[in-house]
Amino acid sequence: MKDSGENPEPKLTELISLADAAALSNLSQGHLALLVRRGALWGKKIGRNWVTTEKAVLDYLDSNPKPGPKTKNIP
Repeated sequence: MKDSGENPEPKLTELISLADAAALSNLSQGHLALLVRRGALWGKKIGRNWVTTEKAVLDYLDSNPKPGPKTKNIP
């Protein structure tokens, strides 16, 4: 039996393609796939296609990610 505190898998009807997620977030499909592989965004690979949920994308965007290259600390 699952603990009530766990996040259950989303329903099939909640899944969206990364192409749809890209349109929603203004991030590229490739970048979203990278975020999923790194664990920064919930997603799953079904066959050869990555899927996520609109809620996962909005939660990621709400976390105020800072895209772009990291600055180097030069002494």
